Amino acid sequence: MTSLSSPASGPGARRQRLDEDQRRAQIITAAVEELADRGYDGLTLTRVAERAGVSKGLIWHYFAGKDDLMESTAKATMTSIRHRIAGTLDLTDPVPDILRAALRQAASLHLTHRVELAALDSIVHNLRHPDGSLRLTFDAYEETYQAQESLFRRGQAEGTLWDFDTRVMAVTYQGAIDVMLGYLRSNPHRDPDDYADKLADILLAGVQRG
Repeated sequence: MTSLSSPASGPGARRQRLDEDQRRAQIITAAVEELADRGYDGLTLTRVAERAGVSKGLIWHYFAGKDDLMESTAKATMTSIRHRIAGTLDLTDPVPDILRAALRQAASLHLTHRVELAALDSIVHNLRHPDGSLRLTFDAYEETYQAQESLFRRGQAEGTLWDFDTRVMAVTYQGAIDVMLGYLRSNPHRDPDDYADKLADILLAGVQRG
């Protein structure tokens, strides 16, 4: 599994001198791995601590319990994936080209980041408030929406995109990505690049200037 930009987890990590951000990332990476191995219900703080090579008490120092760790893990995973996609793009290209390339990169995530996506999906569908309602809602996408809106506004400023409501488009764009990932995961025979290109054709047809 590709770690969330953290030092390797495991017993050896106990001897490393890490700052707070690195330690949190180490624990979150261990949580992702535990989710992959044992599922949401099978994950315990004790097992996460053992995998991370830290004491259970240290987890309680950084997180207020399993629910807090799961929410932090989901948000960190979303941020990590978003940054990795952005890091593959040439942001000097026209915005329509960036959007098409981003969709291609996103389509390959079910192959390159299968463990992280599975962990994220498990948290989103299982983490709940005491009343049973889902704890992670559209608010969890806020940073993603803002980054996408910034890109759309740049396209409008450079004249490659029509004037439209960037928040509506960000929600639509991200929703299309989420559905794409679920479909490709369930249909491994489907060519992800072909799907991404066809999706880009549909989305850009509505927002790209001639």
